[in-house]
Amino acid sequence: MSWRDYWNRETNTIYVNALHSKLHDDLVARGIAGLLTAPAGDVLDYGCGDASEADLVAGKCAKLYLYDAAPNVRARLARRFTGRETIALVEDEALSSIPGASLDLIVVNSVLQYVAPPDFEALLDRFHGKLKPAGRLVLADIVSPDTGAVDDTKALLSFAWEGGFFVAAVVGLARTFFSDYRSLRARYGLTRYREAEMLGLLTKHAFNGKRVKPNIGHNQARMMFVATPA
Repeated sequence: MSWRDYWNRETNTIYVNALHSKLHDDLVARGIAGLLTAPAGDVLDYGCGDASEADLVAGKCAKLYLYDAAPNVRARLARRFTGRETIALVEDEALSSIPGASLDLIVVNSVLQYVAPPDFEALLDRFHGKLKPAGRLVLADIVSPDTGAVDDTKALLSFAWEGGFFVAAVVGLARTFFSDYRSLRARYGLTRYREAEMLGLLTKHAFNGKRVKPNIGHNQARMMFVATPA
């Protein structure tokens, strides 16, 4: 099983229950929407997942493109958002057909830990060609070598306490210990970047980048970077 296979399943152990999933999607959507200032143009959410609260983002931009590599995720997105004038669901071919220099914002949130470094560098070049000269690339939820499972656990339990699903989170953590996610994490690990390393990669691929706080989502032990074409 690959990471893509894992995320392509109808259910997984990352979200302990429906409330956790909804609160997560709402927090991420509000984080992305907070990056937009009027007048906002076209936005790509790359590796968007189920994005159940995407209407929050779509309401603040001209068009929101949603892309996910997992076919089952794309099917769920289609059931939820087909027919929305301001939301476009894109597969690989449609992603390639987005005109060059047309996007105001590209968001890649909680994705790069599952992407091999050479593939990430190829994505940087691809994103550079899609952004307007003043467009922004946001890389969020970046995992550092200095953080680990303990930091993730503490962040989840704090989020669960505030969100009202603490008991479910504790049970879910126990379930995750015996899950495919833990096995995959042990087998493949997570791709991690130090701050200086990420900034160096952005420079290498013709971006001016900086680290920005807070990170999108509940885990503030992870990092967010904002970059513009150099």
